[in-house]
Amino acid sequence: MRVMPISKAFTLMEPGPVVFVTTNDGKKNNIMTISWTMVMDFTPRFAITTGPWNYSYAALRESKECVISIPTVDLLDKVVGVGTCSGADTDKFGRFALTPVEGKHVRSPLIKECLANIECKIIDIIEEHNIVVLEGVAAYFDNSRKEKRTVHAVGDGTFIVDGRKLNRREMMKSKLPDCI
Repeated sequence: MRVMPISKAFTLMEPGPVVFVTTNDGKKNNIMTISWTMVMDFTPRFAITTGPWNYSYAALRESKECVISIPTVDLLDKVVGVGTCSGADTDKFGRFALTPVEGKHVRSPLIKECLANIECKIIDIIEEHNIVVLEGVAAYFDNSRKEKRTVHAVGDGTFIVDGRKLNRREMMKSKLPDCI
């Protein structure tokens, strides 16, 4: 094995899928791309990493709510586009032809073109580590979408696409909650 720079070690531990996070600051909707996400456990608790460098962060702190929208590989250029411009001077829904859909529990919109959407309330912000802890209050999945593969950011401008699903539920039965 060769030594690699420790500053690049994060590229070895791919997180969950790249997601959109939508917010509403009381005046307008916005979208940010987040590649650092985490499922907290078998409950609808999630965490994202973001901070004051993102325009949406102020809306997250103020509204205490958002929507996690899960795009598929066919939306990759929009995912990258949304993540490389600022909502401070860009209507990202308009620029990237994404359709906001009114949520039932939060003011932040769902994104129609995404495979899934999770309406969330913020239950904690751990500023020291730029972690926002979310609790899902409603989830939606568009089973009619032909494309269901999600993308994962490596962190160096490249992405990995989900592949074939391998089932080992029977082997893992003792570790899975009854609800799965």
